[in-house]
Amino acid sequence: MTAETESSNVNDSSQEAEPSQLLDNETSENLAVKKKASCCTGLKVFLAALSFSYFSKALSGTIMKSSITQIERRFDLPSSTVGFIDGSFEMGNLLVIAFVSYFGAKLHRPKVIAVGCFIMALGSVLTAMPHFFMGYYKYETASDTRSSANSTSSINPCSPHQDLNKTFLDTSQSACEKEPSSYMWIYILLGNMLRGIGETPITPLGISYLDDFAKEENVPVYVACLHTIGMFGPMFGFLLGSLWARLYVDVGFVDLGKIAITPQDSRWVGAWWLGFLIGGVISFLAAIPFCFLPKSLEKPVKANKDKTSPGLLENMEATRKTIPPAKSKPIKWSTMLKDFYTSLKKLLTNRMYVTFLCCSLLQFTSFIGFLTYKPKYMEQQYGQSASKSNFLIGLTSLPPVGIGIFLGGLIMKKYKMGIIGATKFAFTMSFIAYSFTLLHFFVGCENQVVAGITASYDGKPIPYHENAIFSDCNSGCKCATNVWDPVCGSNGLTYVSACTAGCTISEGHGKNTVFHNCSCLETSSSWSGNSSVTLGQCPKSDSCSMMFIYYTVIQVISGFCYALGGTPAYLIMYRCVQPELKSLAVGLHTLVMRMLAGIPAPVYFGALIDKTCLKWASTRCGQRGACRLYDSNAFRYLYLGLSAVLRASSYLFAILFFILIKRNFQNKNAKLAENGGMEDVPMNKEDNCKNSEHLASSSEAEKESHT
Repeated sequence: MTAETESSNVNDSSQEAEPSQLLDNETSENLAVKKKASCCTGLKVFLAALSFSYFSKALSGTIMKSSITQIERRFDLPSSTVGFIDGSFEMGNLLVIAFVSYFGAKLHRPKVIAVGCFIMALGSVLTAMPHFFMGYYKYETASDTRSSANSTSSINPCSPHQDLNKTFLDTSQSACEKEPSSYMWIYILLGNMLRGIGETPITPLGISYLDDFAKEENVPVYVACLHTIGMFGPMFGFLLGSLWARLYVDVGFVDLGKIAITPQDSRWVGAWWLGFLIGGVISFLAAIPFCFLPKSLEKPVKANKDKTSPGLLENMEATRKTIPPAKSKPIKWSTMLKDFYTSLKKLLTNRMYVTFLCCSLLQFTSFIGFLTYKPKYMEQQYGQSASKSNFLIGLTSLPPVGIGIFLGGLIMKKYKMGIIGATKFAFTMSFIAYSFTLLHFFVGCENQVVAGITASYDGKPIPYHENAIFSDCNSGCKCATNVWDPVCGSNGLTYVSACTAGCTISEGHGKNTVFHNCSCLETSSSWSGNSSVTLGQCPKSDSCSMMFIYYTVIQVISGFCYALGGTPAYLIMYRCVQPELKSLAVGLHTLVMRMLAGIPAPVYFGALIDKTCLKWASTRCGQRGACRLYDSNAFRYLYLGLSAVLRASSYLFAILFFILIKRNFQNKNAKLAENGGMEDVPMNKEDNCKNSEHLASSSEAEKESHT
């Protein structure tokens, strides 16, 4: 009788629920000990698989970031075009994110994630394909040191008997007619777009799956674990990018002894394609576990305060077996579309969610633009190679971020932060990190001293002018004006080429070539030493090396502080919307970040960086190629300044968001607002909040979805 009375009361209070489902829920609550092992096992397997997929997608994305400079040089592209290629990932994500987030939640979520991982693998492999269809990389050079690799004959760069400008153009035109790789970068764009499509379901479906079947108090820790493990992806991605950048692009196919450039040279291209092949294999492996996971797991049980007698459990178990399971009705697409429109309208009328969205947009725009060109900034500002830049990013910047994310989740759980406390903590740590990043403006280096571009042939700074590369000391030479083949003089000056240095004799071959009798060094009033130059640019000063150490320390501190508030900030979005809208809220948030930040930010950051270029390369077709030399001061102020302005603007929305949060959640006993907010209960104990919202705001939507 007791069991029948309880079941009838449950049916009266919840008319939409089927009897068998209600009895299943009550039985599972009382038989927690028996169900616990299988439930936790399935959840742990899913958490492990999702963690590996987070690692996989982060690794593939970081390989692209670490290869930006290599792709730019290999395909002779300006930074704005490379930024457009990088943004194609967001374009692919944009195509499907809203529908995957909403409709994917109604399908078999693990299998949808598996399909996404397979598509990611395909996109990574497609990105690497242009390397196998292009010819060998031929870097620009004014003196053919490559042909003298096995010869002791001397080269005379300063040739008064031939017009090297004309010779170079003639060679370029003939090479251009045979060059099939002018638009091969389109395949990289398509592969990156395909990778963006595949990455789409991992975050919204994976997080919502965890949130549905994990205990509420464990969700922040699980999310922190995901992001912490995901941080190993960028770390390994940058470390692998460092390794590939050290290898020559055509390694294994050309005689490296004939290569006259080093990884420090702005013409060097590393083996960028190897990283994408490895990323494709890892993405493929990440897809396999999801193929064997169930559509749903046992929902977490709640502790019962009242003890239940064994007889009651037996009666409930017998009753559950006698009631046949109800047949689920197929859901019509028209009903799903109508439900989608209703849910989207609820989200867009939620003032807290929209304000949070605007704040996140500005923050993410600043972050994505900064991260995309961070290796380039380290190369141009501090004279680091692409290999060393990627290595230092992976080794020093990312581990503190991973630790900060994990500690942020633990702090939330330990202090049981409410939504107001989490908001204060997240934005306070973000502002502290922002204050540290402003110090970057004071730890820059001066311009590279290049004769005829940033300095006179006496070493004095001059305004940039294209024709200034010629001087009286090299007036008798027929030097090519559109070639970048830098040499370092023994006086500390860098020259555009051995020809512009006025050199007439060479010895050695390949990387060891040395030019002598350089007239521009002999006529220098401030130099009385030998008149020789070696291949490559002169290194930066010792003071610049010290500035680079300061830059690295600032990055570590600011990254840790920002990441410490990352987990609370991420979970705030879940708690300011209705429970049934969480998946759509994450999807819409990701959609806006991709569309308004991920796609345009690399393009206009790159366009601004292009404005600071002092010396452009020339392609074989006679067109402008990649930039070889930047104005370091202008680069620093534009790159850091744009990022700082965007982040400063975001804090205006942060203040408004905090006001809205405080108004809606300060009183724990206040009724829920019309926009679906929740009370300021601890964020890991929201059962009452969910039930209230379910009854107050979601009954109509549920009725439509069940019809």
